[in-house]
Amino acid sequence: MAIQSIRLFGDPVLRTPAEPVVDFDKELRKLVKDLTDTMMDAPGAGLAAPQIGVGLRVFTYYVDDTLGHLINPTLDLSDEKDEEGEEGCLSFPGLTFPTPRAIRAVAKGVDMHGEPITIEGTDLMARCVQHETDHLDGVLFIDRMDLKQRKLAMKAIREAEWSGLSVPAVKFSPHATQGKAL
Repeated sequence: MAIQSIRLFGDPVLRTPAEPVVDFDKELRKLVKDLTDTMMDAPGAGLAAPQIGVGLRVFTYYVDDTLGHLINPTLDLSDEKDEEGEEGCLSFPGLTFPTPRAIRAVAKGVDMHGEPITIEGTDLMARCVQHETDHLDGVLFIDRMDLKQRKLAMKAIREAEWSGLSVPAVKFSPHATQGKAL
């Protein structure tokens, strides 16, 4: 197994658009294996190369017992949206938020050998390919939320153990306040 560290929100690599894959070689096959092993260990429904610090347009997925990968994806999305679908991300451990996504998606790209692949899906598969392709474009799922939901998400992120920010401690006055705030 080749488990890699998953980059967390705040890491600049997550905001940097990935480069197209041009070399279909042993290193690419190793990257796909590393992504797959890391995703399965996490566990997650998908993992994009930038999430392990690699700026290439590659992601893996494991949805409805289907394991696969896609390189240099393009998307064709339905106009119909699922506004209330819960979505999480391995770069935001333990947090999920309602995130609007197209209900149906067709993702086209190639496999690690350069052979064409098409993934057609609805529901979780559609959500997964949109989420992972966004990662390749430097877009995070919180960017897809409306302003109100994004503010709630950012509050939860700031309070998360992994955020790097300390959770605010409640301070008590050393003075007698008879239970009243000063």
